[in-house]
Amino acid sequence: MHKFTVSFTREIEADTAEEAALLLYQELAREAPPLHYLIMDETKRATGLTLDREKADEFAAADHTADPGNW
Repeated sequence: MHKFTVSFTREIEADTAEEAALLLYQELAREAPPLHYLIMDETKRATGLTLDREKADEFAAADHTADPGNW
């Protein structure tokens, strides 16, 4: 299995870094997760990726821990 670093960017106005993190946490807890990501593989090659909300929600609803080889 490969390892990837997955990140996304959200611009947030705040007075401190901690407040910005808390505001992001609050947003993620209330709203749908982001669909636009930056993916970096083991060779440090970066790729932009946008998920389809319907397919992402379907994937998220299934238990993928039983047999990760079937992903």
